[in-house]
Amino acid sequence: MSNIIKYMFICLIFISCQSENTKSIKIKLNAKSDSNASGMVTFTQIDDKVKMEAHVFNLNNKSHAMHLHEFADCSSDDGKSTGGHWNPTFEAHGFWNSPEGFHRGDIGNFEADETGHGMVNFTTNLWCIGCDDPLKNILEKAIIVHQGTDDFVSQPSGAAGARISCAGIIN
Repeated sequence: MSNIIKYMFICLIFISCQSENTKSIKIKLNAKSDSNASGMVTFTQIDDKVKMEAHVFNLNNKSHAMHLHEFADCSSDDGKSTGGHWNPTFEAHGFWNSPEGFHRGDIGNFEADETGHGMVNFTTNLWCIGCDDPLKNILEKAIIVHQGTDDFVSQPSGAAGARISCAGIIN
């Protein structure tokens, strides 16, 4: 068999073995609140799990909070057009998977390095991309990067400060 035919056969096997339940969205984070914070976020769903990988740039060298917010509307200069944290289960704000409660949008804090780059890897089976479950569907929500850290205590937002970067999760 020629190398081209072998390559095509391997590609065909790879494509046919990929899960039909795989979805992916890549979105661009845009600066808000007079910051320069920007980046990219990729959401990938394989079967019943969604993985989020975020890269944020032009951050100061400290901890920042990241949350999903109610609306995929990043039109305001301060990012407040996204509404509050996405909380379809009407629980208290807190650490992810806390027995005392948490919002489905409570991703948590992450660190920026000395170059101003921060990265978040987050995987959950409590989200889906475009499913019919309003308690899990992240489409039409927004991802927000906050200026400060989430204290996981203050209600309903964690007192994380200004919204410095925003992207609507739109397919």
